[in-house]
Amino acid sequence: MQRLTEMAAALGIFLGLLAATAMAGPNHPQIDTSGMLPVHHRQKRAWIWNQMHIDEEKNSSLPHYVGKIMSSINSKNAKYVLQGPFVGKIFRVDPDTGDVYAFERLDREKKTEYNLTALIVDKETNENLEQSSHFIVKVHDINDNWPVFTRQVFNASVPEMSAMGTSVIRVTAVDADDPTVAGHATVMYQILKGNEYFSIDNSGLVFTKTKNLDRETQAEYKIVVEARDAQGLRGESGTATVLIKLEDINDNFPIFTQSTYTFTVPEDIRVGSPLGFLSVEDPDEPQNRMTKYSIMQGEYRDTFTIETDPNRNQGIIKPTKPLDYELIQKYTFYIEATDPTVRLGYLSSTAGKNKAKITINVMDVDEPPVFQRHFYHFQLPENQKKPLIGTVVAKDPDKAQRSIGYSIRKTSDRGQFFRITKQGGIYNEKELDRETHAWYNLTVEANELDSRGNPVGKESIVQAYIEVLDENDNPPELALPYEPKVCENAAQGKLVVQISATDKDVMQPNTKFKFALKSEDSNFTLIDNHDNTANITVKYGQFDRENTKFHYLPVLISDNGMPSLTGTGTLTVAVCKCNEQGEFTFCEEMAAQAGISIQALVAIFLCILTITVITLLIFLRRRLRKQAHAHSKSALEIHEQLVTYDEEGGGEMDTTSYDVSVLNSVRNGSTKPLRSTMDAVPAVYTQVQKPPRLAPGAHSGPSEMATMIEVKKDEADNDSGGPPYDTLHIYGYEGAESIAESLSSLTTNSSDSEIDYDFLNDWGPRFKMLAELYGSDPREELII
Repeated sequence: MQRLTEMAAALGIFLGLLAATAMAGPNHPQIDTSGMLPVHHRQKRAWIWNQMHIDEEKNSSLPHYVGKIMSSINSKNAKYVLQGPFVGKIFRVDPDTGDVYAFERLDREKKTEYNLTALIVDKETNENLEQSSHFIVKVHDINDNWPVFTRQVFNASVPEMSAMGTSVIRVTAVDADDPTVAGHATVMYQILKGNEYFSIDNSGLVFTKTKNLDRETQAEYKIVVEARDAQGLRGESGTATVLIKLEDINDNFPIFTQSTYTFTVPEDIRVGSPLGFLSVEDPDEPQNRMTKYSIMQGEYRDTFTIETDPNRNQGIIKPTKPLDYELIQKYTFYIEATDPTVRLGYLSSTAGKNKAKITINVMDVDEPPVFQRHFYHFQLPENQKKPLIGTVVAKDPDKAQRSIGYSIRKTSDRGQFFRITKQGGIYNEKELDRETHAWYNLTVEANELDSRGNPVGKESIVQAYIEVLDENDNPPELALPYEPKVCENAAQGKLVVQISATDKDVMQPNTKFKFALKSEDSNFTLIDNHDNTANITVKYGQFDRENTKFHYLPVLISDNGMPSLTGTGTLTVAVCKCNEQGEFTFCEEMAAQAGISIQALVAIFLCILTITVITLLIFLRRRLRKQAHAHSKSALEIHEQLVTYDEEGGGEMDTTSYDVSVLNSVRNGSTKPLRSTMDAVPAVYTQVQKPPRLAPGAHSGPSEMATMIEVKKDEADNDSGGPPYDTLHIYGYEGAESIAESLSSLTTNSSDSEIDYDFLNDWGPRFKMLAELYGSDPREELII
């Protein structure tokens, strides 16, 4: 009916157009408008339609009639033409009648409308008789599609034990029909499988249908959802699968895998070390396993503790204090496993299964001796040897109760100052000085002993700290190495230096020092400030720098110890030149005098002394060797010296080089010639006694001495084998027992001479004797 109505309207419009055209025919008078201004006329539309309609998926035979195009031009030579991308393939027009046909079944879901262009042209010239017109061919929808889900499988999750009506997921199905046509695109949902646990509304939202969804019973649900339209069209593509996983919540208590646990551990297990592990079962996922272990009320809660291993959810039992087999051999208590975060409203059937009985058996082991203290602290006054400093005591904790032996480990040299007895008594071997070492740390070792006294089993050690107590055994001394200076023209009362003192002993807060000069006989005055300091000032003024450049000032320093000790410190005060302002301009350097320590001076002195002794020994050795060599050549080469002394008292019994008695022999009438060889018996004059001492004022006759000289000269002239007398020396007669030695140079070595007599060796055999006496022997030089 709608289509007939549209065609009747179009026909009426067409008849009106024909009437208007007839009135403007060729016989109608035309108005000349050439001389008039142009007039704008409304151009009338010649085409009489705007759009056409056709149903999709028509079951009638092709082609399908679509509609008719018409124009107001009535010409026998006119024909209708269609233009557009779908012309010829889908749409065609009858050029004479203007009927439009579709040669394919149209599908609105593929294309809802088609844009075409209509033309009316001359059959012969193909010229346009009228302007082209665009129109639309709309495809009418029919309900020929069922709903299709956007996905074939939907994944969703919901916490287990959720309340009834908890939303899970929204599924969506799409109907390709026209939604503007009532009932064509309306989708309705229903659950085909799994509707006992879940439900769905018309918007596609899935809800829980029960509150007892337990992940531990079933962790995943698979439901099938169907989508259909309002007119009931159904098909296989109208279904989808929804996979629903239950999210775990902490709704289960932990349960012990065993009702009793038994562990056996040695008694020497370390405190805090694991001794046993407890396992529980918890159906919840690992992130929801929050097991807490606790020892139930009992007497051993202070002996053991239990911790939770977060990775394995195990309970770890650890001792909190040492175990002792000799005291307790077996421990029994109960442990409870709980989960403080569990939702108690769900499961309570596990009550009573979260407790376990624990039994710990302690094994006996050979334990080392145990000292009564963790360390020992003894005190010992310095400079004393006490009968007993202190005693360390260790015991065997085992049932055997073996005896204990003690020893001091030699960890340092200080340990040699002490000894320990078999009973653990510590003694000092020598007196100790607190100022050398104030503390001694001893490592005492205790060993179990067998019946023979030999060490067996394990040993233990303990530290013994010996504190040396201070005594007032060190006198005070100057606190610093003061170097005071004073101007030579310093006025009376001028401050030279302020001094203070220190003490190697322990200085108590109430330590007081007193200062005084050892001698008041100086140009200085000491003023005790009574605050452990003292001032040195000028007493008279005006120092004599030319005669004394340094003043040495001994200072007595006393402490208030029991007993009080006094020390002496010497101040070396340098007298300096000063300008008018009292500023020092020149002072003697004290660094050269005081800068070298006593040890350095002693070392230098010893080096110099050693070098000197070595030099003297070399010199004496060389001289003695030459003298021995000269005597061994020929005893006849040694000639005598004639020496006389004024007799001032005493004899010359100590003279070894010559004897005056040889001269006195002439007075006794002995004029025997000299012997020709030195290996004969001693000369007669060596056995003759000295003449008696003359009385004061008496003089020996001059003829006696002159006669003696003449006799000796005679003997020398007549003795061809004896050496000639080179010189004749006469000395004052000192008297007997004189310690003076000979002053003759006849038998001295020539090494002291600056003249080199080695050239005598080149002068031939005549000078051989002189060369041996005064020259040097090359062999001796090599030896030296």
